[in-house]
Amino acid sequence: MRNAVVTTEGDQIRWVELPGQEPSRVYVHGLGASSPAYFAEIAVHPLLAGHRSLLIDLLGHGISDRPTDFDYTLEAHADALAEALTTAEVTGAELIAHSMGGSVAIVLAVRHPHLVSRLVLVDANLDPIPRTPGSSGSSGIAAYSEQDFLTDGWEEVRDRVGPHWWSTMRLAGREALHRSAVNLTRGTVPTMRELLLNLTIPRTFLLPEDDGPLPGTDALVQAGTAVIPIPNCGHNIMLDNPDGFARATAAALTTNGQN
Repeated sequence: MRNAVVTTEGDQIRWVELPGQEPSRVYVHGLGASSPAYFAEIAVHPLLAGHRSLLIDLLGHGISDRPTDFDYTLEAHADALAEALTTAEVTGAELIAHSMGGSVAIVLAVRHPHLVSRLVLVDANLDPIPRTPGSSGSSGIAAYSEQDFLTDGWEEVRDRVGPHWWSTMRLAGREALHRSAVNLTRGTVPTMRELLLNLTIPRTFLLPEDDGPLPGTDALVQAGTAVIPIPNCGHNIMLDNPDGFARATAAALTTNGQN
């Protein structure tokens, strides 16, 4: 396990690192998840093994510290991740980033372009999300006030999301989980989609085939983002169909990212 101090208060991001050739590959999890749990099988898949790989946990999640005085905006997550990658002497990394992690990766590529050479976004959030009381995921978590979530809302969320997601969600700080969800539903200005449209590095968006066409696909493709549906999976593509995910990711990392 590796670590880096990423705030002035001494809070640390931690990651599991696999040695290999450059460019480095950085795996970034989604809300309430953990990169070692979600990406270990993928990082050592025969189609993807051999590169230096950092399975990194965002601040507030997994094995990283969980400060209660951090605001957990997408920009703050991206800047903290940038500090960790700088400490790890990573530049020009290939980012494979899931869900909220994909949103953070887009912001990272905009704010710290020297750190990112390529993006593989895995069913990432591109637009603001309506807050929906009683639903699972970020929209349901963000529907609580922070005080209500800390008091008993987290227990209601635990029961809704089920044991699989809760197995990693329970590792997140409760303030971190709520603030990350609130800021993910709020998004960025310009939106993550607009930021992605204006990037020039190779970039690919993977989504579950059964979800149907990604809204705004034509504009994304025209701007240079490859949009690739993956069969036989839900939102957690890398867990549901690891071989299909590995094939699509390997192809995305060896092409120019254009359709």
